[in-house]
Amino acid sequence: MSDGLSYVLVFLARVADVSLSTLRLMLVFRGQRLLGSLVGLFEVSIYIVALGFVVERLHEDPITLLFYALGFASGSYLGGVLEERLALGVEMVQVIPHGSGGRILAGDLRQQGYGVTELEGQGREGHRTVLLITVERKRLPQLLATLREREPQAFVTVLDTRRAIGGVLTGMRKGK
Repeated sequence: MSDGLSYVLVFLARVADVSLSTLRLMLVFRGQRLLGSLVGLFEVSIYIVALGFVVERLHEDPITLLFYALGFASGSYLGGVLEERLALGVEMVQVIPHGSGGRILAGDLRQQGYGVTELEGQGREGHRTVLLITVERKRLPQLLATLREREPQAFVTVLDTRRAIGGVLTGMRKGK
C-alpha cells in the first residue's frame, strides 16, 4: 500500500471512529443504551484497526501518527456537527418574562403548538410568571427566536433533559 493511501485511510478511520464515539455517547446519554452499544461495537473495531496500523508503522513512518492525530481532531469537529444536526432528545426551557406579560406569552406559545406550564414565582421585583416549555431539540432554535422577538427582556434558561414522559411536546402526537 502506498504511503499516501495509508495516510488517507488512517485519517478517515480516525474521523469515523471519533464521530461514532460522539454518536454513541449521545445515544447513551439520551437513554438509547442498546443502540449506543451497537454503535460502540463499530467504533472500537475501527479504532483498534487504525491504532494497530499506526503502531506497526510508527518507527519506519512517523508521519502516519500525524494523520492519526489529524483524523482525531477532524473527527471531534465532525462529531460535534453531527450531534448538533441530529439534535436528539428534548430540552426544558424556563422563561421568566419581564413585567406582567407572562400569561399573554403563554397563550401565544400555546397557539403556536407549544406545551406550556405556568407557575407563579416571587422575584426581587415582585410576583413573576414562570413558563416551563418542553421542546424537541430540533425545534429549540425556533422557540428561542420566538421568545427573543416577543419578550427580548425575558430571562430564559435551557436545561438539558434526559427523558420526558407524557405531557405535550410540540410537533409530536400522543403515542409516539
